[in-house]
Amino acid sequence: MRFIWGPTYEEMLHPSKIDRETRQATTALREKDPLNWLNLYNICWRDASDQISYLVIPKELTNIDTEIVALVGRRFPTGSHKVGAAYSVTMEAQLAGQIEPGRDTLIFPSTGNYGIGGAWVGTRMGYDTLVLVPEQMSQERFRLIESYGARLIKTPGCESNIKEIYDKCNELKRNPTNHVLNQFEAWANYRFHYYCTGNTAAELVRELAEKGIGKGSCSAFVSAMGSAGTIAAGDRLKQLFPETKIVGLEPEQCPTLYNNGFGDHDIQGIGDKHVTWIHNVMNMDALILIDDMDCKRLLQVMTDPVGTECLTQRYGVDESTARALSSVSGISGVCNLLGCIKAAKYYNFGSGDVIVTVLTDGSDRYGSVMEQLRADEGELTEAKAVERVHWLLHRAKPDLVQEGTVPNRQRWLNLKYFTWVEQQGKSVDELRAQASQSWWRDQQALVQVIDEELKARR
Repeated sequence: MRFIWGPTYEEMLHPSKIDRETRQATTALREKDPLNWLNLYNICWRDASDQISYLVIPKELTNIDTEIVALVGRRFPTGSHKVGAAYSVTMEAQLAGQIEPGRDTLIFPSTGNYGIGGAWVGTRMGYDTLVLVPEQMSQERFRLIESYGARLIKTPGCESNIKEIYDKCNELKRNPTNHVLNQFEAWANYRFHYYCTGNTAAELVRELAEKGIGKGSCSAFVSAMGSAGTIAAGDRLKQLFPETKIVGLEPEQCPTLYNNGFGDHDIQGIGDKHVTWIHNVMNMDALILIDDMDCKRLLQVMTDPVGTECLTQRYGVDESTARALSSVSGISGVCNLLGCIKAAKYYNFGSGDVIVTVLTDGSDRYGSVMEQLRADEGELTEAKAVERVHWLLHRAKPDLVQEGTVPNRQRWLNLKYFTWVEQQGKSVDELRAQASQSWWRDQQALVQVIDEELKARR
């Protein structure tokens, strides 16, 4: 079986550096043949014209002077930027000789978008692919995984039941041809977001300054943690703009880092009841809790026709922006938006400040969730939409915030022990090494090394 090789990290950051013939071919395939393996070269934050995909959140919604800018993941292959992590993890494992198409089965443990990305990437690269996902995730996720040609195992529980996934992984690993590509510990996930997402965000804030939006730097990067891959972009932004605050978000119903808490929640894609191995907690400035029902109710406002009409007619949101919000917003994206507003108020940001976040996926993955919300709470009315905008957006409080003090950062790091040392076989020495930022810089520096090795193999 031949090996399929895709883009380097640099080419995912700047697709204009892909050779012209390949770039032209893949641009044409984006819509015409989305299952073609050459679409690996469309894994990037830029469109066919090399413009960054982003959305400036209207101040009619936020009711603050601070600019909130969201990178849009909806336009990646599979409809989520998590496909970038899935490809990077697969690419690095193949480059290291750990996996081989036709011989190994790839296993992607996930609570959603990484699994969808893995289903698409694994089968495109010629592998038998198996995705592990909690049984209570949205039906749209299950259908997408199977539509890409992957097999599916549903594990017990909901978003926060990650241990059940790990238990199944350990069982499957008894077969030597099963290879687990675990996003929660794979450094390729961290490297993709540090290098590609982080540098894209930096380029975006500079471009926006030329358009009169912001001052050309990033005041904060706000991201909920699932695998804690996306929040790695904050590490790069803080290197380029030292004033940047890195703000992590957790579900209020599952406050693991906040107070060693636990519980079930429905912000799909985040809050997996443990601190992931690749999360640079020693560099995080604050943690904010977000209520899962607030996220779902606001997503209904953004996606329901009654809500869209309310946003445009009552609040003056531009119609094209309202349409964009209705398609590129998912539950975790709304969570990120709420976190941005709370962070802006907590830090007293104002005019000229720019907060960057990510809209991970689109509303197409949550139709069944919205149906259940309607069944539980009734149809959306204008009165409900107004109430939600007023209390959840305009009057959002900067509460349930925990500062990244020295003791808190050390506690966050210590929490990794119980999952990774006791259960997953990591060493205490490895854990202690993560307390130093020089250790993380060593991981970051491998981007260039891996790119050179990949170019030599293609």
